[in-house]
Amino acid sequence: MHADQVDVSVDVVSALVAAQFPEWRALPVHPVPSSGTVNALFRLGPEIVLRFPLQPGADAELRAELLREQEYARLLAAYLPIAVPEPLGLGEPGAGYPGPWTAYRWIAGEPARPDLIGDPDTFARDLAGVVVALRSIDTGGRTWSGSGRGGPLVALDVDVRSALADSVHLTDTARLAVVWDRCREAPRRDDRDVWIHADLMPGNLLVRDGRLAAVIDLETVNVGDPAVDLMPAWNLLDAGARETYRRALGVDNDTWERGRGWALLQAINALPYYVETNRVMAAIARRTLRAVLD
Repeated sequence: MHADQVDVSVDVVSALVAAQFPEWRALPVHPVPSSGTVNALFRLGPEIVLRFPLQPGADAELRAELLREQEYARLLAAYLPIAVPEPLGLGEPGAGYPGPWTAYRWIAGEPARPDLIGDPDTFARDLAGVVVALRSIDTGGRTWSGSGRGGPLVALDVDVRSALADSVHLTDTARLAVVWDRCREAPRRDDRDVWIHADLMPGNLLVRDGRLAAVIDLETVNVGDPAVDLMPAWNLLDAGARETYRRALGVDNDTWERGRGWALLQAINALPYYVETNRVMAAIARRTLRAVLD
């Protein structure tokens, strides 16, 4: 999927585990099929999942990001009403893999799809409960850091225009440009930044027995515009559940339009990038873009 992607094998993973976590060396390693775009996943025995960044590096920045993700996992676990990944360890670069990697407790469930959701309205309310719990966490006066999702949409206008130009043969870019213009200009009446997951994509929401069971992939957790976490309204939920989600969160019109803008931005950047390399992500992008035009 990425020009600088590193593919890691089961043999390499087994050797890294044996060298760095000898207490786990007898556990079998199995690759986990995933449509994710950031990490390769491996199941280690029945209780552990290993996450290897597809674009690793030995620089201190990536290691700090992984440590921060584990810190946020511990923070969110104390507040959210559903499971989040439990950190178990941080691996270091080794033979066959040039960067740090992480170990978490395995959470049973499947990535969310409309056909796996039992009652869409119940799912929407459960997800809204997670977002409300996130927003309730004290930010300690922090505001958006200046990187990642959560700042003003207008700052991303050039990126969206470029992605629209790359997608003229893939979707209705003329109509999407009109929607983007409206969303980009939607004001923030309340400029209070809150804790946001910032990547509530279907693959980061686990479903078990038709219900929302866990929120995973916490590397994007940040403080920023609460509209960012409205993205599931368009990338996953149907029209009825979309309104249920909105009512449960008490969202005003301007925030709703910014949320639509975040969903559009994510999808229009993903579609041309993954159309040939990740069909699941491309299909989600197409579904999202249809929904934002409703």
